[in-house]
Amino acid sequence: MCPVCGRWLGRRIPCAACNEAEMGFSRGIYGFYYEGGLRDAVHAFKFQGRKDVGRRLARLAVDKVRPLRGAFDLIVPVPVSDRRLRERGFNQSYIISEEISAVTGGTIDHRALVKRGGTRDQFALSRRERRSNVRGAFRVRDRSSVEGKRILLVDDLFTTGYTASEAARTLKASGCAGITFFALARTP
Repeated sequence: MCPVCGRWLGRRIPCAACNEAEMGFSRGIYGFYYEGGLRDAVHAFKFQGRKDVGRRLARLAVDKVRPLRGAFDLIVPVPVSDRRLRERGFNQSYIISEEISAVTGGTIDHRALVKRGGTRDQFALSRRERRSNVRGAFRVRDRSSVEGKRILLVDDLFTTGYTASEAARTLKASGCAGITFFALARTP
């Protein structure tokens, strides 16, 4: 598997897409493939306000993160826009981060990374549009909160990797020591 995006390759080297995209994080870990019943469950979590489903999925996937206990200093959920937060009432990445924290004892900083306004929803965009849509989409609120820290960056879904990559590059530019990425699900 590609150690960055988790795509099955038959060998453990970065895939061509990850080499080309320069992901910004050194390792990617994924709970499930985003297909079938899991896809439906993730949709219920994200779009129907089913936090209970999200928590349950995160608890099932957290075994993939358990071996990282002590390998990161801070858990940073990928932020959503203020508009999306008002619509949903919650940030799904924060819910997942809470479950990871409960198992690993890791500290969550949900304010470290901020999403700027003006981006469109990624799910409705082409691969090329996704990349340009997230360029410059994040900023670090307080550099001292991430400087020198090993970060576990958490999101709900990994599709092209552009969101995770842009968030990771933003954190790296603020001086963090390293980034591992965890997504609840990844597209096959």
